[in-house]
Amino acid sequence: MSKYIFVCGGVISGVGKGTATASMALLLKARGFRVTAVKIDQYLNVDAGTIRPTEHGEVFVTDDGMETDQDLGNYERFLDQDILSINYMTTGSIYLTVIQKERNFEYDGEDVEVIPHIPEEIVRRIKRAAHQTKSDFVFIEIGGTVGEYQNLVFLEAARMMHFEAPQDVLFTLVSYLPVPAMIGEMKTKPTQQAARFLFEAGIQPDIILARSEGPIDEKRREKISLFCNVPKKHVISAPDVKSIYEIPLNFEKEGLAEVILNTFHVKARRKNLNQWTAFVHTTKSVTRPVKIAIVGKYFQTGDFILSDSYISVIEAVKHAAWHFKRKPEISWLGSEIYEKDPRRIRELKKYDGIIVPGGFGSRGVEGKIKAIEFCRKQKIPFLGLCYGLQLAVVEFARNVCKMPGAHTTEVNPKTKYPVIHTLPEQLANIREKRIGGSMRLGAYMCDVKPGTAAFKAYGTKLITERHRHRYEVNNDYREALEMGGIVFSGINSERNLIEIGELKDHPFFVGTQFHPEFKSRPLHPHPLYREFLKAAISHHS
Repeated sequence: MSKYIFVCGGVISGVGKGTATASMALLLKARGFRVTAVKIDQYLNVDAGTIRPTEHGEVFVTDDGMETDQDLGNYERFLDQDILSINYMTTGSIYLTVIQKERNFEYDGEDVEVIPHIPEEIVRRIKRAAHQTKSDFVFIEIGGTVGEYQNLVFLEAARMMHFEAPQDVLFTLVSYLPVPAMIGEMKTKPTQQAARFLFEAGIQPDIILARSEGPIDEKRREKISLFCNVPKKHVISAPDVKSIYEIPLNFEKEGLAEVILNTFHVKARRKNLNQWTAFVHTTKSVTRPVKIAIVGKYFQTGDFILSDSYISVIEAVKHAAWHFKRKPEISWLGSEIYEKDPRRIRELKKYDGIIVPGGFGSRGVEGKIKAIEFCRKQKIPFLGLCYGLQLAVVEFARNVCKMPGAHTTEVNPKTKYPVIHTLPEQLANIREKRIGGSMRLGAYMCDVKPGTAAFKAYGTKLITERHRHRYEVNNDYREALEMGGIVFSGINSERNLIEIGELKDHPFFVGTQFHPEFKSRPLHPHPLYREFLKAAISHHS
């Protein structure tokens, strides 16, 4: 019988529910239990695929092709296991299912209402995820902040599950304790209010994770225990850390895993956190830097930089850098600056390696192309991801293969040389405005050509990688591009689609149609990122 642990957030958004969920799950997995994590998002989008990265962060893609919230990426990285589409739901997807059931007469003519039918569908999905993953413990992260109208139906589903089987359900509140600068004292009142919102939803928190700038003291722990009706040892200090990978070890020091197991009356098993502890030690002890620049456009949100737009890329760079005992120094460069001031392109020389990540649309494209050309000519290690590969092909077609004005039809549908175009079925979806879910999504097989940089990285002829795109390299120009010097080292043989392109006589110049960062893990860096970082480290040596 699975045990269910709901994780809610209090006081502010971005309090760290996702990493807290992943960290708790990691601690139980390290004790030999089978675990999984479910994310519930409260927006009406059916999936995360149509949301701007600057609005909600990166869109993470599962092996089976679901476009999800970035928290699923954290689950996968911490747990070192794949999380599939059954582990993700939104308000929109729940309502859509219920309405479809009503249209199919699956409710036998009864009136369909928000309560109880929406919570019942939520419960059904949670239990289905538990069954399919055969998990001993299922962590369910509820998006948003308690007290918001939007997540009330999810809290109601959690309450119903607890009412049905109280011995199998536990509630964790991740709440923020501010330290106002003008006062200089940690305040517990907002957390007390957050707990009261949960009480109003019929839920008593069993554990409170006290998020703050620093550790909570004994007096604050006692106040939270008294006013939130939680045992003192169930109030867990969760201070800010330099790296999210330290969080599980902090929770371990606080005895959080034992609190969970004791609450469920489950006997602890042998634990093994040796590899994780050694990994965290490396992240904290490395000093020799490797400088990587990411040239993109999804950085600005008002006056702030939103690095979450490329969180999987950033984490994959870190994993590979730490693998070589190097300190990753990552810079975010807006590609539009190279369109406004082409002379600034020379600043790329000070970096050890350049990444052009995925994206959509025409904004900043010419700046990315200039950056790619500079990396090609100056022999700077380069990794192009999805759009990065496509624009590398555009740059090569224009400047090496003498195809002036070559472009992707995404930006210029009338280009004389459409070296990047859409497949027929994708074009039909675009014309008929079926944009959501119209891309090539999820895992596809790829044959890797021996003797290439890609083969050196993977060490095998057959790989599987995750995709999220509508546009492909146009096979009509494949021969001309290859004659110019591009090596297409990865091919999806099932449909004869180009997956990897690279250049010879270059320290490292590789572009992928897929997103390798989705499969990078802290203890197992992705092979392509590993080889890219290896070349970057050698670049200025």
